[in-house]
Amino acid sequence: MKFVHLFGPQAVGKMTVGQELAKITDLKLFHNHMTIDLVSHFFDYSTKEGKRLVKLFRQEIFEEVSKSDLDGMIFTYVWMFDMKSDWEYVKNLSELFESRGATVYYVELEADLEERLKRNKTPNRLEHKPKKRDIEWSENDIKKTMEKHRLNSFDGEITFENYIKIDNTHLSAVEVAKMIKERFQL
Repeated sequence: MKFVHLFGPQAVGKMTVGQELAKITDLKLFHNHMTIDLVSHFFDYSTKEGKRLVKLFRQEIFEEVSKSDLDGMIFTYVWMFDMKSDWEYVKNLSELFESRGATVYYVELEADLEERLKRNKTPNRLEHKPKKRDIEWSENDIKKTMEKHRLNSFDGEITFENYIKIDNTHLSAVEVAKMIKERFQL
């Protein structure tokens, strides 16, 4: 079993890269908005109820996948490096999969703000993430989150064995997926 943890700021291309990586491997894509958008029909993600349900659904999916005979999973996540709780979440998620014999791969994406604002409006993103269709809100959310939190690691901060950081500002999702597949022999 392989668990690819694909992380970076909003609109950096995590889902799109994950889609392309899923096409060229036998890994299933679980992008973070799959649970956020499900729960948002009932509770906004910013509420305690929304956060609890998203966490619950994700955990149950992770539990079942980690015990399954699937080849593996790609999970996308916005990791706030200034939040101890996010570090603990990544650690616990990794330990869950590793405890069941999986190899965990960490892929960090980064791109400049101008490119991320362009990607925020792509048809693929808007098709798969309904909440992002309010472009004004979405752009403001990207900027506010960036001001409030650190969304990419410092050089040398991540010391996991199976880790790669890719600046995908000028790379296509197909190119990045191929880089990931080759680097980790997926």
